Amino acid sequence: MPVAELLSRRPDAWRAATRHPFLDAVRDGTIPVAAAFDTWLVQDARFVADLLRFQARLLARAPRLAQAVLAGGLVALVDELAWFEEQAAVRGLDLAAPALPATAAYAELLERLDAGDVGTALTALWTIERTYLDAWSGALPGAPEYRPFVEHWTQPGFADYVAGLEAAADGVPAPDADAVFTEVVAAETAFWNMAVEAA
Repeated sequence: MPVAELLSRRPDAWRAATRHPFLDAVRDGTIPVAAAFDTWLVQDARFVADLLRFQARLLARAPRLAQAVLAGGLVALVDELAWFEEQAAVRGLDLAAPALPATAAYAELLERLDAGDVGTALTALWTIERTYLDAWSGALPGAPEYRPFVEHWTQPGFADYVAGLEAAADGVPAPDADAVFTEVVAAETAFWNMAVEAA
């Protein structure tokens, strides 16, 4: 089954992860900067660091067909962490702040995926990035104060990367793609919820 079919097989979970009130608030400019958005930004930087480690380990065990897209993604994640550091400096944020429960739970999910099969890990990675792309695309164009962030996460190159991950995941099927898809989108929803609860 092509992984893209998962979106229509789990429509309620997908909608919760990609059409969240946090994203609506970023689009409409109704989110408190200091509370919700900055908390989310710091936690997302922590998540990207966890994702970088997960993806590096996945590259080491991935089949040849998935290596190029994973390697390219690793370079992008390194660049993304540098971008987060720049944003934190501008906004006066502490990227060493402790992980909140949703962030810690996501890190534990990535660790469990490390112990599983490659197909499941690839499906999970595609789900993570596809959720992110669709979620931020739904926040376009973004309120003026958030527009640079929304544009950053909806660049055409990111969409190309997600398409490459889809091809890789389709090439190495997961034994239970529905289960891992559902678990990842639940983790994504919890991550958005964390930001709203911080407001």
